[in-house]
Amino acid sequence: MPTNLQKFFPMIRSRDEVLTEITQNPLLLNRYRSWPPERQEEFLDFCSGTRGVKLLYDSFFKEIMDPERDPSRLSDLLTLLMGRKVSVVSALPNEGGRITPDTLVIMDIIVRLEDGSITTVEVQKYGYAFPGQRAACYSADMLLRQYKKRRDEFSKEGKRMNYRAIKPVYTVVLYETSPAVFHKYTDTYLHHFRQTSDTGLEMDLLEEFFFVPLDIMEQILQNKGIRNKLDAWMAFLALDDPKWVENVIRAYPEFKSMYEEAYKMCLNLEGVMEMYSEELAELDRGTVQYMMDEMQETINQKDAQIVQQTEQIVQQAKQITQLSEQIAKLNKQLEERNRQIKE
Repeated sequence: MPTNLQKFFPMIRSRDEVLTEITQNPLLLNRYRSWPPERQEEFLDFCSGTRGVKLLYDSFFKEIMDPERDPSRLSDLLTLLMGRKVSVVSALPNEGGRITPDTLVIMDIIVRLEDGSITTVEVQKYGYAFPGQRAACYSADMLLRQYKKRRDEFSKEGKRMNYRAIKPVYTVVLYETSPAVFHKYTDTYLHHFRQTSDTGLEMDLLEEFFFVPLDIMEQILQNKGIRNKLDAWMAFLALDDPKWVENVIRAYPEFKSMYEEAYKMCLNLEGVMEMYSEELAELDRGTVQYMMDEMQETINQKDAQIVQQTEQIVQQAKQITQLSEQIAKLNKQLEERNRQIKE
């Protein structure tokens, strides 16, 4: 029986067809059996169209949004997120990665825009305990790399460094499960940060941040539906319920070709299974790291409470000592008065 999505994408195979190909290939079968049952079901669901493809997985996202092949897609997404027209020119290498390894990051792409500025787009499975501090450090790292590169270029040309050559850095972070701080604002899923002066003085400080809590976005779309193209992009990237795939296609038919590319990737079962295994490994490492971070945060909080309680005990001990000294002094005065009375 055809699935809901097969009426849009006839190339989608049935669950039985996918399972037959897997069982007939020992390599694929061993890989399939290495996954936990819930992951096996998830894989069969999106390959057979029972659910949509996980487009936020690194391999799917980078293939469909590849700026070298079609820069207009990522340009359109960033234009809507940033609220101004931008054009992606090319993808940039990660140049050895971040300041520290980030196991909670499940997708990461760096691009150069037409005006020379640099934008990084990443997806985190779980939000870090300190999202602002971490984003600021990563942005500063990107800015410093750009500075060093431009400085070396000027040095080779025998010129003095010109800071006007440094272009803005934009950091875009999408959270599948957002940090608690975002849940104070349940009516919006896009937060834009830039540095401003309390006097009104304007100065280009080069760093801007865009945070998108996708879990809050999902709740907003459930209540209000797709209201504009940015809503459609968010649903396209984050929601795999077939009804939302259909809603996106009906509202903005241009998304159909991107969904179609994802399902064409699923036809290469060996390739998509290898990709899926890599994604699961990253997710598992990220989940373990998240649990460790959460546990460490709990330990830190308890340690802080112990320190605070210890300080309170020390303070109370001082107060008791002071009271004891006062009582001893009063007792001495009382003894002196009793002696005087007797005399």
